[in-house]
Amino acid sequence: MRHTSRSRYLVLTAILLWLPACASAPAPPSEAAVIAVVESFYGAMKKGDTAAAMRVIAPDAVFLESGKLETRAEYEANHLPADIKFESQVTGKRGPMRVTFEGNTAWVIATTEYEGTFEGSPVNFVSAQLMVLTRDSGDWRIRTIHWSSRRR
Repeated sequence: MRHTSRSRYLVLTAILLWLPACASAPAPPSEAAVIAVVESFYGAMKKGDTAAAMRVIAPDAVFLESGKLETRAEYEANHLPADIKFESQVTGKRGPMRVTFEGNTAWVIATTEYEGTFEGSPVNFVSAQLMVLTRDSGDWRIRTIHWSSRRR
């Protein structure tokens, strides 16, 4: 009888010591959470909401397109207004997003087919996007975006 009580005590002690470790473990990365950030960025551009688009961009983000590098500030001032104008006029059909994780870093690869008219000229191309996001305090932020495109 005494052996059984001691075993129960040891099991209960082990469980009580294990529970706090479970509670403090960070949540595993969520593909849905990362995709939601990417979609919110593109959705904000479609709506013309500069503040919402920049809200998911990290302070030290870098943008790469057409052989150029832009800081967050440069993108917001010089490039984002043109992207918003384009997104408001041209229809884009995004393909599936492929999300890969390494700890608190995620990268997203996708393509978007654009077709329509922009400023009186026909548009018909495929854009490839690579976004790198990091998670800090539970929130995902875009650290870099690389866009490339080809005509169809």
